[in-house]
Amino acid sequence: MIVCSCNVLSDKEVRAAVHTSASRTAKQVYGCLGCSAECGRCARTIRKIMDEALTGATCASACACCPKKASKTAPASRP
Repeated sequence: MIVCSCNVLSDKEVRAAVHTSASRTAKQVYGCLGCSAECGRCARTIRKIMDEALTGATCASACACCPKKASKTAPASRP
């Protein structure tokens, strides 16, 4: 799916850039893919794809060490 119309970037390209480089910001992903942000409408989508890719890369088994799963299963601590 095309996520950036200005640069014609697909979600697969964004995921590949996150997995193959140390890209941790949208600007770094654009740079890795040889382009830069134009209108900025895709920035949120790219950030979401990056977050999904990084979360999956951090813990592929979805164990308790994953931040999202841990926050759902861990009881809230009270002072």
